[in-house]
Amino acid sequence: MIQQQYPSQLLEKAVQEFSKLPGIGRKTALRLVLWLLRQDDTDVLAFAEAVSKLKAEVKYCRVCHNISDTDVCPICSDHRRDQSTVCVVENIQDVMAIENTQQFHGLYHVLGGVISPMDGMGPADIEIDSLIQRVGEGTVKEVILALSPTMEGDTTNFYIYRKLAPSGVKVSVIARGIAVGNELEYADEVTLGRSITNRTLFEEK
Repeated sequence: MIQQQYPSQLLEKAVQEFSKLPGIGRKTALRLVLWLLRQDDTDVLAFAEAVSKLKAEVKYCRVCHNISDTDVCPICSDHRRDQSTVCVVENIQDVMAIENTQQFHGLYHVLGGVISPMDGMGPADIEIDSLIQRVGEGTVKEVILALSPTMEGDTTNFYIYRKLAPSGVKVSVIARGIAVGNELEYADEVTLGRSITNRTLFEEK
């Protein structure tokens, strides 16, 4: 007979769910669950409600695909920003990272991933078609490719560049102040800010 690891099945279930979070092992999950048990009921309910409400009510901007509370995110609806420049990023964390530099004042386009055949991600699985459509509307004058300098990021950059070439729009890429192979969201703000400011034209190799 297998001995139950925890004294409560409810505790076991909670630990299982917390351990599904990225970077959270069972020991850390147990600590988090036991910490929650020690909190006031109102605090625990507020925590649960925040997560539940996030999942049920969060939206994705219909223009750039960033997370938002409304159909169009605050960045896209801010007419003080440069509407003619669109910065293409892999994910929402990259938007936050670039915004923290306070060096970019245009709009964004969140792909939701990069082309990676090994992971089963092709061009149709990310938001490339909607980017082509945005550029086709004629308002965008420059597209900045701000993907992480990895093999997958470079492949995606090249694919987008080829797709945008017929439009005649200016396509630039962030300066390689970011070390090759590094993820964009982990770059320090000064380096990332300079990479945006010192971007160069994308050239087909």
